[in-house]
Amino acid sequence: MIGLETDRLIFRQWIKNDFDAVAAFYSDEKNAKYVGNVKTAEEAWRLMATYIGHYELNGFSYLAIEEKESHQLIGTVGLWKSDPWPEPELGYWLLPKAQGKGFGVEAGLAVKKYALNTLKLPSLVSYIDPSNTASVSLAKRLGATYDKTIHLLDFGPHDVYRYK
Repeated sequence: MIGLETDRLIFRQWIKNDFDAVAAFYSDEKNAKYVGNVKTAEEAWRLMATYIGHYELNGFSYLAIEEKESHQLIGTVGLWKSDPWPEPELGYWLLPKAQGKGFGVEAGLAVKKYALNTLKLPSLVSYIDPSNTASVSLAKRLGATYDKTIHLLDFGPHDVYRYK
């Protein structure tokens, strides 16, 4: 997945210089509400390290997404599947400055294609808080359809949007 590119984006591993943007994103309730809630700077640092470790263990993770033109971090789109996680998930969050520009669709379609065609994952879903209408809209634009609602580990009720 590292090195995957689209017309406007590069998927890369997290670097130390990404930390300030990640910490700022997770310090704001509006941003962090649906992606694990507000985090201290230390928790944001550990989250970045977790993304890196997940990649080392599985060969995929939530990767840093960089805009080619500006070389700036714009967020993350990637895959998650820890042992307790029910199914492989396509997940995403974008920094506020990158939202509304089509980056989520562009990156999400690339990750979906990689997951299903290259990794040949047996299933792919997005777990979405039912009140997160922006994420539901993006999942649908990526081709997902509502499957069911589950209690997602410690995260409470989440709708399962399944990709085919």
